[in-house]
Amino acid sequence: MHRFLAGLAVLTLLATGCTSTRQWWQNGFKVGPDYRRPPAPVADEWIDAGNPLLESEAADYSYWWAVFDDPVLNELEETAGRQNLPLRSAGMRILEARARLAIARGNLWPQQQQAYGDFSRNEASRTIANPSLVRFFDDWDAGFNASWELDIWGRFRRAIESAESNLDAQIENYDDVLVIMQGEVAAAYIQLRSLQERLQLTRKNVELQQGTLKLAETRFINGFVTELDVTQAKENLGNTESLIPQLENAIRQTQNALCVLLGVPPRDLEEELGQAGIPQPPAEVIVGIPADLLRRRPDVRRAERRAAAQSARIGIAQSDFYPRIAISGFIGLESEDFLKLFDHRSWTGSIGPGFQWNILNYGRILNNVRAKEARFYQLVIDYQNTVLEANREVEDAVSSFLREKQRVKVLTETVNSATRSAKLADLQYREGLTDFQRVIDTQRVLVKDQDNLAESRGNVAINLVAVYKALGGGWATQFAPSRLPAVEDDTESEIRQ
Repeated sequence: MHRFLAGLAVLTLLATGCTSTRQWWQNGFKVGPDYRRPPAPVADEWIDAGNPLLESEAADYSYWWAVFDDPVLNELEETAGRQNLPLRSAGMRILEARARLAIARGNLWPQQQQAYGDFSRNEASRTIANPSLVRFFDDWDAGFNASWELDIWGRFRRAIESAESNLDAQIENYDDVLVIMQGEVAAAYIQLRSLQERLQLTRKNVELQQGTLKLAETRFINGFVTELDVTQAKENLGNTESLIPQLENAIRQTQNALCVLLGVPPRDLEEELGQAGIPQPPAEVIVGIPADLLRRRPDVRRAERRAAAQSARIGIAQSDFYPRIAISGFIGLESEDFLKLFDHRSWTGSIGPGFQWNILNYGRILNNVRAKEARFYQLVIDYQNTVLEANREVEDAVSSFLREKQRVKVLTETVNSATRSAKLADLQYREGLTDFQRVIDTQRVLVKDQDNLAESRGNVAINLVAVYKALGGGWATQFAPSRLPAVEDDTESEIRQ
């Protein structure tokens, strides 16, 4: 049998030109290409690398949200990591990939292993040539058969490689979902605090304008001004009051989004979260270097692992060029009388090698290989494009963060000036040194500028969240797949139901 297998292997390699004997040997007795990580375009440094607010040194981004020093945000991130449903779904896809890897590894051993047994009552025909002397007889048999396709061309080992890479890709997908979830939680929380501050400022301006309205009404009653001042004050107050329902609705929707991220039904979070200011970013941000994206961004690593899985599938497709060599056999017991079934004379069996070779299907096999190769190059290009997109996302987030900080500085000075102008206009109106239109104009500008400043301060923090998200921070936490606890039985039964 050894001579049969060796001769068939050599004959096959000589008869086909896809993989040379040397390459088959160097690949560890596997046909198809051995995967190597493809190159990817990465910038040498960030565009804003010279900005004093950025530092290009290595840093741990595992718990990046801690830079805001906000206990409520820390608790929300912790809760979301335990309860977020898309994250749990991604974890289950890891379990599925692990199971499929175990199936692929099991194919290295006899692929068919089957116990059998049956009974039949038979009647022989009396009208055939040389009829049997026994017309009626029983047939009892039981046994075990097996078939083991030898992995001479590496078909099963390439399948294991593909399954391993697919498992890696699912782990990276989990990390990517985790990074996205953490960024969305932080952004929603900061947005909520920004809306709360804008609502507080609006209500304070409503109080201010209510006082102005009373002043205008008093001066009108006393005959110092016309009714125009009163109607203008009411109009100005109404415009400001109309902002309150909009902000309250935005707060409710942001709370609903937070609830979904936390894996709970939407509810009012006012009592749980309370009131607090907008989280403040640190003075300097550590962004590392662009090359770090290759190891830190989960979506980049996922794209690379998908290409690796596809590379192994090329070898699986190429193995169809060659014969499938298997050793098959069975051992069993067969007897007409059940009482004699387990007698030593009832033993029967056979064993021997065999092969199957699709010798007339090379056109389809070749094109299947070409299809697998084309798909591999697609995934390589997708990987390279993912790296470019990752680089762009960081650059966009960094630029937005830096420019928004500049905008906050300008708006802060603008609000100070607007506040001073509103006070002066009110004082001059009380003293009769200016008309009421100046008061209305300065109050409108103050409302707008204060709202813009609060929104911009929130955007600074949100843009910093986008920076950390784009850098791929947050996946190396206690919620990483390697640190996840085993799935409990009651959880599994709940999912099955």
